[in-house]
Amino acid sequence: MIVVHHLEASRSQRVLWLLEELGLEYEVQRYDRDRKTRLAPPSLRAVHPLGKSPVITDGGITVAETGAIVEYLIGTYGKGRLIPPEGTDERRRYTYWLHHAEGSAMPFLVMKLVFDEMPKQAPFVLKPLMRAIGNKVGDAFLDPNLGANIRFWEDALANSAWFAGDALTGADIMMSFPIEAANTRGLLRGNYPRLNAFLAAIHARPAWQRALERGGPYPFA
Repeated sequence: MIVVHHLEASRSQRVLWLLEELGLEYEVQRYDRDRKTRLAPPSLRAVHPLGKSPVITDGGITVAETGAIVEYLIGTYGKGRLIPPEGTDERRRYTYWLHHAEGSAMPFLVMKLVFDEMPKQAPFVLKPLMRAIGNKVGDAFLDPNLGANIRFWEDALANSAWFAGDALTGADIMMSFPIEAANTRGLLRGNYPRLNAFLAAIHARPAWQRALERGGPYPFA
């Protein structure tokens, strides 16, 4: 039995969605974030040394990192589903977006979150300084890079509803989280009709809705 070690309000929601799309049976082992630090609990280290989510166990196999989990599940259980045929342009697009989601998209979003949170965590006398530093980094570095990425995602959907072509693939499942995260932070306001249509399409899928029921509260919905 596949077990998903699922941290609340995290990227592991994508793994639940993938499992629902594949129609696989699985169990969910839930973990709550520390209410002060918002980090994963130490108990996750019993599953994987880094103590991070998502992690899955499949019998004696443990797989960590969302992209690796997506590749493992599609390769092991997909039977050709959710992945374009080898040697096609769609397959090349699939591979690119599968890795772009965590390799290029998420670092800027995470840094934006960190700098936005710094004033909240700082001592009272340092809050103005932390806020000024965060604003400076945002204006000079983070916001331009986030804007460039979001425009890139919008343009990638100019000729197809999905990132790797005309059918949903694991690449779309991977890209869902950075797009949801950007939307939650108000970054998709304005002229991004394709990205907003993408979100509406994935959130309407029965498999996505079933995953939401299994995973619990998800602030990016």
